[in-house]
Amino acid sequence: MSQLRSFAVAASLFGIFISLPAAIAAQATQTNRTPVLLELFTSEGCSSCPPADALLAKFDQTQPISGAEIIVLGEHVDYWDNLGWHDRFSSHQYTARQNGYCGRLHVDSSYTPQMIVDGTDQFVGNDAVHAVRAIQRAAQNPKVKLILSQPVVDAQKISASVSSPAPITTKKADLYAALVDPKDTTEVRGGENGGRRLQHVGVVRSLQRVGNLKDLAAGPVSFSLNAPADAKPGEMRVVVFAQETGQGAVLGAVSAGITP
Repeated sequence: MSQLRSFAVAASLFGIFISLPAAIAAQATQTNRTPVLLELFTSEGCSSCPPADALLAKFDQTQPISGAEIIVLGEHVDYWDNLGWHDRFSSHQYTARQNGYCGRLHVDSSYTPQMIVDGTDQFVGNDAVHAVRAIQRAAQNPKVKLILSQPVVDAQKISASVSSPAPITTKKADLYAALVDPKDTTEVRGGENGGRRLQHVGVVRSLQRVGNLKDLAAGPVSFSLNAPADAKPGEMRVVVFAQETGQGAVLGAVSAGITP
């Protein structure tokens, strides 16, 4: 897509245009897409984060990039929690994951909002133009095909398995599974966003390493995730991705709703 059309797509994400150009919208309906993992490090205590949350939602809901299946993860960090509002979705695990990216991508310090595309490109989370370009580039890279079984719910435990018809075993990579709330809403009563009603998508409620990419050569890898007590497992989503060891490039990703 040309630079001019990149700007047009980015502008439409912010609502500057009423809708996406018909040609782009038609392209976006194609089924043969390359999965691209879009991570947003965010916090309900950060006044700069709501526009980035809204941008993440636009990518999730409209899937506007030709050739890309955008899989979103909203990871709420905890370093805002002592500044007037405790984010109920925050976890030090996601802060540590963000710090890992910052070290590898040579960022001086962690910040919010921060987007990461396929583990290789980082930028300010409300930069729609950069996001579009990064997703377009990532969609051109060949990916490992991952197949996720239909998740099974047992109380607050969700179980599934991931397989691949032709896993790449020459690269050292980890398999991660995430349990995600597709949508969440919070009435914020303090901090920089006090008095605002914030909406989120792709909120990560559990994230764990479930194996190595090479494990798939022997067959499906089974795993279980525990949903928090306040979550509704039947309404959640499971995301599995393969990432080069050391939080490197994302080599493949797949997502499935728990309710078929």
